[in-house]
Amino acid sequence: MRETSKIWMNGELVDWADATVHVGTHGLHYGSGVFEGIRAYDTERGTAIFRLTEHMERFANSAKLLYLDLPYGVEEMKSASWDLVGANGLPECYLRPIAFVGYGELGVGSKGNPVEVAIMSWPWGTYLGEEGLRNGIRAKVSSWERVGANVIPHVAKATGVYLNSMLAVGEATRAGYEEAILLTHDGYVADGSGENIFVVKDGVIATPDLSASILPGITRDTIIQIAQDLGYQVVEKQLIRTDLYLADELFMCGTAAEVTPIREVDDHLVGPPGPVTLELQQAYLDTVHGRSERWSQWLEYAPSRTKAA
Repeated sequence: MRETSKIWMNGELVDWADATVHVGTHGLHYGSGVFEGIRAYDTERGTAIFRLTEHMERFANSAKLLYLDLPYGVEEMKSASWDLVGANGLPECYLRPIAFVGYGELGVGSKGNPVEVAIMSWPWGTYLGEEGLRNGIRAKVSSWERVGANVIPHVAKATGVYLNSMLAVGEATRAGYEEAILLTHDGYVADGSGENIFVVKDGVIATPDLSASILPGITRDTIIQIAQDLGYQVVEKQLIRTDLYLADELFMCGTAAEVTPIREVDDHLVGPPGPVTLELQQAYLDTVHGRSERWSQWLEYAPSRTKAA
């Protein structure tokens, strides 16, 4: 991570080195927090944050599901994001809003502790590597199951949930793969450690539905809408492990990963990125970089920083 100048923390911009918390912070001990991952892109019209409103709405909903009383609303968080982008002078960056139960009592219950809120921003390149984005990655089905819907609310992007993902991706990378794929307790395909997954078979695009304990990804929703607009049939359904092995094409998507092809799962060769994956990847990248007007409604600009078209 490359340090930048400022971090927005609890309503003000502070120096990077000063954005600290006490070691007794509740969120550090119990994972009692929520976060978001958002990308800002440099376009011909200036910096655009991709689907900023939807990300901040999900942030607020995640907090609600964990009974966290956020001291800032969606519009305030959006404004803070633009303040931070401007302060750090980064036309293209990754943004990480986070809210967590702060310092106070250290029992499991968090009643009475403050909720702290921060937003970081820094340059972050391709999450799974430029090579992976071009030619696809190797993935391993993890021995760790995705946590169930009645264990932790999977619709919340909660900090503690990602211990599940950390164990899975650590297992995969130690075995020589780039990413993990998690299954549900019932053996259905869920997702990657930080991405949603899509299967292409006989021209039909399929992706696990929400019953697989997946995060309702904003990039996932984007890809579904783009694919449907391009004339593809998209089905949300239960998928089994062999659907991965026998797919014509596979890809993952997420804010960090964008649209990354999968060329191999558990040493079963799927193949190089196929035509459907490449078309969707190009459409997505053209959209977020402002090169296409078709889905330009997802790009949000700061009015004071918008350049003349």
